[in-house]
Amino acid sequence: MPSDHRAILIVDDEPSTIDSFELSLASQGMQGIDRCEDSRAVMDLLAKAPADVVLLDLVMPFVTGEELLERIRAAHPETEVVVITGIDTVDSAVTCMQAGAFDYLVKPVDGNRLFATVARALEMHRLRRENSSLRSGFLRDTPARPDLFGHIITDNPRMLRIFKYIEAIADSRQPVLITGESGTGKELVARAVHAASAASGPFVPINVAGLDDTVFSDTLFGHVRGAFTGAQNARRGLVENAAGGTLFLDEIGDLSPASQVKLLRLIQEREFTPLGADMPKPAEARVVAATHRDLESLRDSGRFRDDLFYRLCIHTIHLPPLRERKDDLPTLAEHFLRKAARALGHDVPRVPPQLHALLASHDFPGNVRELESMIVDAVSNTTGPQLPMLPFRRRIAPSPMPQCSAADNSGQPPTIAFPERLPTLSEAADQLIDEAMRRAGGKQTLACTLLGISQPALSKRLKRRTATHD
Repeated sequence: MPSDHRAILIVDDEPSTIDSFELSLASQGMQGIDRCEDSRAVMDLLAKAPADVVLLDLVMPFVTGEELLERIRAAHPETEVVVITGIDTVDSAVTCMQAGAFDYLVKPVDGNRLFATVARALEMHRLRRENSSLRSGFLRDTPARPDLFGHIITDNPRMLRIFKYIEAIADSRQPVLITGESGTGKELVARAVHAASAASGPFVPINVAGLDDTVFSDTLFGHVRGAFTGAQNARRGLVENAAGGTLFLDEIGDLSPASQVKLLRLIQEREFTPLGADMPKPAEARVVAATHRDLESLRDSGRFRDDLFYRLCIHTIHLPPLRERKDDLPTLAEHFLRKAARALGHDVPRVPPQLHALLASHDFPGNVRELESMIVDAVSNTTGPQLPMLPFRRRIAPSPMPQCSAADNSGQPPTIAFPERLPTLSEAADQLIDEAMRRAGGKQTLACTLLGISQPALSKRLKRRTATHD
């Protein structure tokens, strides 16, 4: 048990009672149990190492349980207090509940009831802590620990809010579901969840798409010797390898119905049974799942279990596609450019001024992964000091308005096909601004980059147009 924290503190002046409670709870798997036989020492103990739950007797010498209840609730409002006493009166129970006790049990206490009450109190403590963390996290504009997300290149406000959410749920051991199109960086985010949790165990990833039920079970749960033909030695599964850490299940939407049942049990009961074994083992890994598929549609069509869906989505993170965060394009392109040049042993080439405009005109169905592929291809074809445009133009379909010459790799702006009636200069400027704002998703900063003008110049033009229309 860490010296700065305890899960359960049992306070009673009778050592035999504490022994009984401790043995009952420990036999059902509860850990982090501490004891105190002197009521005068309780507040000092809690000041040095807070407890999630306190089991408190009422009738004790020196300081009574009722006095301690008030002090604990005042000094440690996050701690749940379960009163366990021989006083079986309605008045006493009402007084304790009004003072903030989580529950009131009368001795002698059945072991199963004691375990169930403490389990509910621990769950309530966890929920209060998570709610508090969420509230404090969303009051900040940026993540408290930006170093946790340094491997994810972004300045996009939606992504920064996701980082704050990850920090807020870091202490939770509940499952996390990450959704988003292919190439949006779901595994990177899963690794950030793992890093934020400061878990003692490893990050263990597996892609479950295409695994049949037998392979799924053997891979995750392992097997004992002789479990099947050829199983000459026992083998640990990934769940056991990820103990104390994170088990990342990618492409969870492709999991077979039989495997869904086993995953549900793993999450719900927090235990698993290796193939060929008779007894289950405790599951001590946090489950983080990801999918590019619409799980709600799969659930509605009966291809994904309702109960598993709701277990997985206790904490949900949806990653926006690259077309919805085009303000990240220049930063991402620069990052991938340097990365590719370093990997290929090239000098970092100069970026043509029209590249960002071309990239902004593309919707990137392959998302960040597609952008990186384009950059690597272009760097591979670089023969001079400047990044060539031709590799990008080959992969990006031209927009209806600009028409680029396939032979044009000189860095010159593309020619434009004009309508039968030439627009006036004012009309052409308005059309350019409209197109730039459309491609930039309404973001003026990116539109300025596409147009090659300053932010004040664009703002002035937009205000002038608004005033004219009014």
